[in-house]
Amino acid sequence: MSVRRIAVLSMHTSPLAQPGTGDGGGMNVYVRALASALARAGVECDVYTRAEHRTQPSVVQVEPGFRVLHVEAGPRTPVPKHALPELVAPFVDASMHRILEREPVDVLHGNYWLSGAVAHRLKHELDLPLVATFHTLARVKAEAGVDDDSEHRTRVEHEVIACADLMLASTADERTQLASLYDAALDRIEVVPPGVDHNVFFPGDRGAARQRLGIDAPRMLLFVGRIQRLKGADLAVRALAALDDPKLVLVIVGGPSGRDGPAEQKRVHALAEELGVAGQIQWVSPRRHERLADYYRAADVCIVPSHSESFGLVALEAAACGTPVVAAAVGGLRSLIDHGQSGFLVEGRDPADYAAPVGQLLSDEMLASEMGISASAGSQRYSWSMTAARLRRLYGDLVARGLVRCD
Repeated sequence: MSVRRIAVLSMHTSPLAQPGTGDGGGMNVYVRALASALARAGVECDVYTRAEHRTQPSVVQVEPGFRVLHVEAGPRTPVPKHALPELVAPFVDASMHRILEREPVDVLHGNYWLSGAVAHRLKHELDLPLVATFHTLARVKAEAGVDDDSEHRTRVEHEVIACADLMLASTADERTQLASLYDAALDRIEVVPPGVDHNVFFPGDRGAARQRLGIDAPRMLLFVGRIQRLKGADLAVRALAALDDPKLVLVIVGGPSGRDGPAEQKRVHALAEELGVAGQIQWVSPRRHERLADYYRAADVCIVPSHSESFGLVALEAAACGTPVVAAAVGGLRSLIDHGQSGFLVEGRDPADYAAPVGQLLSDEMLASEMGISASAGSQRYSWSMTAARLRRLYGDLVARGLVRCD
């Protein structure tokens, strides 16, 4: 059956928000790019997100078939993510009212555990199929040693997983995690990777990119991500120190995220001073998503030292720009990077183990060039249009069969 309109739930962060600030990151990119691609594929998308500023209009028409609806739930001010569970119930009520007063939707698609909780309740109120994309999982974060979430989150994830009609995993590893850590039914999990916009992220002239960005350094290492413990900016700084190369600059693009973000940023700054590399680091505030392409092109190497990563959009975007990636051998990064061909995967958290492949790429221009070409070619396997086409078929299958019911 064909699907005409879906309701995409993104309660805690808006697809219109600047990635790299607050709680905005790869999920913002995912929701916005996917909604756009689905709209262009003929599936209209209404994205429901919490209104958190007084000037936000009720509806923003992003493009034909893609709207963002600002839902009144709690104060029209930013609310810390840890306080948002208290607003799930009012968000459900307000979203249901908006859905009922507009044209009917065929499918509910919740992103992250908070929106999964919203979509789960709406499923039972509206008798609609539920699709869940978790982006991160509490138990995976706990295994990585960066658990800062409550037992409540784990319980909610279990409830959503038990009742979801379809779960989307970015990689086969994530599919396995859903099954092994949450007893998810494998026949209700589909591996549907995110994509990359090849009209924005493509190889270009490194020197010209550096000139546009005002970066005057012979060699450049790049870190892109929110400043929070999960993303490992401290390890990027330690790797810089281990390289002991005064002509190398580390560019860090991103801002503090979460309640511990400011403290983490202060800690990383102090670490750089302690290691004597503060003068080799350029801190760049979050940039519009399309502006990141020049940073990827300008870099000799992109470093992604995350503790855990369900997919790794930064690594994919860097690869699409022809920049080799040195990344942690965790989660989706293992699927994205062909070790020794398009980049390097690093086991463990030893800065020397990151510095070694970075140094190899910096000292061997031919190897770096070959890896960059391989990385760019490999990125062609991922596009938002392919993701949307696959989801359109999966949505259609859902509306043609009976709903999963909670035990």
